[in-house]
Amino acid sequence: MTRYVMVADLRRCVGCQTCTAACKHANATLPGVQWRRVLDIEVGEYPDVHRVFVPTGCQHCANPPCMDVCPSTATRQRDDGIVTIDYDICIGCAYCAVACPYDARFKVTDTAFAYGEDAMAHEEKRHDPRRLGVSTKCTFCADKVDAGCAQGLTPGVDPDATPACVNSCIAKALHFGDIDDPDSNVSQVLEENAHFRMHEELGTEPGFYYLWDRK
Repeated sequence: MTRYVMVADLRRCVGCQTCTAACKHANATLPGVQWRRVLDIEVGEYPDVHRVFVPTGCQHCANPPCMDVCPSTATRQRDDGIVTIDYDICIGCAYCAVACPYDARFKVTDTAFAYGEDAMAHEEKRHDPRRLGVSTKCTFCADKVDAGCAQGLTPGVDPDATPACVNSCIAKALHFGDIDDPDSNVSQVLEENAHFRMHEELGTEPGFYYLWDRK
């Protein structure tokens, strides 16, 4: 089996938001919609205070609560673990947005562009009117992953089969790959480093791991 996951090394992330910009460019999400976000968190107590930058978004959970509450079955889970939304049958009820503990879903009803009424080139090319009035979220760039695999490429290794946020990371903090393959890049970094997942106590089994202190 294959299960795609993402890994963020919090020791390397510098909070530059390049992944956020790359996601918006690749997916032409509307203003106010951020499928990839980077939280800026202060930890510690004065005078020993540090800032930690935490990339987040859809966690592509193994047990996604958003799918359980979807009355139209628009939210689904692929065999490779990627959680998808069928825009053609989503009714925009937003039950999924309420159920998601990661605040990863967005719904907008009106078309808007980053700089006024005229779309930028990438917005004009990638604007999808089916995304109006329905739930949207990070897709792990599933179309790109699928296209790359069809060419025999390896997601997480070959850029043409890897999500835009991972490709853009200037600090090499983001990784993507198949956790069911013990020899994959993500399996290796998780084996070599201490890690955690967000809100594991909820039993959602997120497909997004965070590296923190070394073992």
